[in-house]
Amino acid sequence: MNKRIFLSSPHMSGKELEYIKEVFDSNYIAPLGAFVDRFEESIKNYTDAKNALALNSATAALHLALRVLGITAGDDVLASTFTFIGSVNAIIYQGANPIFIDSDIDSWNLSPKLLNKYLLECDKKPKALIVTHLYGMSCEIDKIAEICRLHGVYLIEDSAESLGATYNGKHTGTFGDFGVYSFNGNKILSTSGGGMLVSENKKWIEKARFYSTQAKEPFVHYEHIEYGYNYRMSNVLAAIGVGQMEVIEERVAKKREIFEWYKEFLGDIQEVSFMPELENSRGNRWLTALTFENTNPIKVMQALEEINVESRPLWKPMHAQPLFKDAQGLIDGTSDNLYAKGLCVASSTTMTRADVKMICDIIRNQL
Repeated sequence: MNKRIFLSSPHMSGKELEYIKEVFDSNYIAPLGAFVDRFEESIKNYTDAKNALALNSATAALHLALRVLGITAGDDVLASTFTFIGSVNAIIYQGANPIFIDSDIDSWNLSPKLLNKYLLECDKKPKALIVTHLYGMSCEIDKIAEICRLHGVYLIEDSAESLGATYNGKHTGTFGDFGVYSFNGNKILSTSGGGMLVSENKKWIEKARFYSTQAKEPFVHYEHIEYGYNYRMSNVLAAIGVGQMEVIEERVAKKREIFEWYKEFLGDIQEVSFMPELENSRGNRWLTALTFENTNPIKVMQALEEINVESRPLWKPMHAQPLFKDAQGLIDGTSDNLYAKGLCVASSTTMTRADVKMICDIIRNQL
């Protein structure tokens, strides 16, 4: 049995233990501390975001964004249907109604055309849109941002998977009213768990910071006018993040190289198609995602598992989830078709060209 090749395993830079030791030496192992500040600064410097807030998850960041924007029970919030459920759970937390918009085949991401159609025809105007940059690949964020502006809809970018991705030279997560990044165990940058909320609006980030620390008023005792949450990132995890940020461009380059290897070894097969990259964008290729025209992806997945290689179906669309069976939206079948045909293949940055070749040989044998 081969040593297991994971879908996207953590990959440390070598500096993380040194920084964690500094945390322990200072005894600031609880939430907040110097490394939390350093991590926030590193994200701002890298993405050009004006303000950043380190949190314990990207889901918490989305929740705070909706809370700060005043999304409440009964409001409608648009969202990508082709995404992970963490992208939309925060809508439920606020008692709002998720409205799902389908993808386009040119990007696999939310369709600007369907978004505009829904906003022109809907009876009740949504308050916000949470748009996902799927698998680290940018959506047509310029068009989507303009549509939201014209219709008076707040824009929240779920960039959980896309740290390091750009559109027209600008980082995903910095086009909207808020952007969100994830540092979960399998992301391109991992702190084992964590997230970051960014925005141009300093007052909004400060309000989110207030909510994230139990909404404590500025008194020597604990005074509360509003309710809040325990959402801040620990200084220990932030130290890992600081070490990871020192190699973020190396990780993006390696993810993209892995994708090119897959394309080299499988690109001649007519029934295999890869997730596209929009013109003038640079995806981080967090996961290499592909579709098979005539082969069941589960068959391929099972064959890879036999050689101890992890793979995963594409996200099951949110509109097809039992939890959201009564949700409204504008669906044209694009994401359903991609889900039925698609697979994410192993994309860990520790992989070698030989690893990818071995995986591709197994895939070829199943077609």
